Amino acid sequence: MDANEARAAETAGPVGEEGRVEAFDIAQIMRAIPHRYPFLLVDRIVEVRKNHSCVGIKNVTINENFFQGHFPEHPVMPGVLIVESMAQTAAVLVVETLGPAARGKLVYFMSVENAKFRKPVGPGDQLRIHVNKDRQRGNIWKFAAEAKVDGKVVAEATYTAMILDR
Repeated sequence: MDANEARAAETAGPVGEEGRVEAFDIAQIMRAIPHRYPFLLVDRIVEVRKNHSCVGIKNVTINENFFQGHFPEHPVMPGVLIVESMAQTAAVLVVETLGPAARGKLVYFMSVENAKFRKPVGPGDQLRIHVNKDRQRGNIWKFAAEAKVDGKVVAEATYTAMILDR
């Protein structure tokens, strides 16, 4: 096993049936994607089906820095940050799907389409982010995502990302 394979193995959870990978904790997420506080917007990955789908968790707390200004009297998580949490969940899916080939690469947003925000998200909510890979052509990937709180869709979007060298 070379160094890249060792890194990929340490990042991933145990692999099960159909390329499913068990939960990622925050340390594994931070090894997979470059985001850090205050812009790391996924706390846990609860399921990955390589080359297919990923489910992430974002625990929303009053301690989030954006609540200081959005809005102090009625804290609401900005929709654009919900979409960013979807994108970060998708980035984990990309890294896990590519395995060692993801080393030295970054996942960049290219477009966001059909974003809809159904209900406000606030402190105490837990976003469950469901990302599905729609298609891939070369280094361009397209995703569809939904964010849910208590099983109800609060936001959805489709977006495109490009995988490039750092």
